[in-house]
Amino acid sequence: MKRTIVGVAVVAGLMQLTATPAQAAPRVDPVKALKAELTRGKAVNVVSTAKVNYGSGLSISAGMDGTIGFGPRGEIASDLSQTLKYSKKLMGTAKEVGMADDAALQQAPLRMISSGYDDYVSGPLVNDALPQGTRWVRYRDTDLPASDLLLEVLEPATLKTLLAHRTSWRDGVLKGTIKTDKLAKVSPSFVSHFGIRSKSGRVGKVSYTIRLGPTGLVERLSAIAVLPIYDGSVRIESDTRYSDWGRQVTVLLPLNGDVIDRQELEEEELPYELPGIWS
Repeated sequence: MKRTIVGVAVVAGLMQLTATPAQAAPRVDPVKALKAELTRGKAVNVVSTAKVNYGSGLSISAGMDGTIGFGPRGEIASDLSQTLKYSKKLMGTAKEVGMADDAALQQAPLRMISSGYDDYVSGPLVNDALPQGTRWVRYRDTDLPASDLLLEVLEPATLKTLLAHRTSWRDGVLKGTIKTDKLAKVSPSFVSHFGIRSKSGRVGKVSYTIRLGPTGLVERLSAIAVLPIYDGSVRIESDTRYSDWGRQVTVLLPLNGDVIDRQELEEEELPYELPGIWS
């Protein structure tokens, strides 16, 4: 009798196990995963490309790679290399108006170290304007470079909004679209690049794909936007990869003796605004 009762109990247990549906693994919260990385001393590596297409064969392609360092509120420093390339037709236009040399110089490699509201720029674009013994030009009161030209997924509020505007999420890949007026409400980076709204009052749209890693951190972001500009529009494509999340990094600033402030140089010698398209 005892064996029979035990046997029934075992069979009943097996039936319960068989009848219980498998529970799906809980989905990791990407915003919570990002916030856990926002600690002083932690960083992420980024490799990003972007293309700004004005139409009629006029376009600019850009590349960026380097390291972005974090603090409790987000990005606090970065060390990035940048490149810029004009389309053939845009270069032809520059030649027609006598700006070929300037256009060629703007396409030279650029290195930028950023901390707080200061950016330090080095490269052929600034070399000729530098006094002997200096290697860097400091631009003050600037915004930190974005990891992606369109969508800054290193901003928790922006990432949360993109998650909320998704149209699909499967196997770690989510896709969505968002209007630029919605994006401007949550993303300081987007506002820094494109403003709160276009002068025409028209609204643009950004479509995006975000690939998440097993821990919920962003591994890749691809985006395409059509943004209003004057009476027309501009098409922007961006693609950014994120790796080595959590690496321990200290972004070292140039030595004071190697730096000169932008305002100390003649206006015609250097761009008045910070060069590049990422800041």
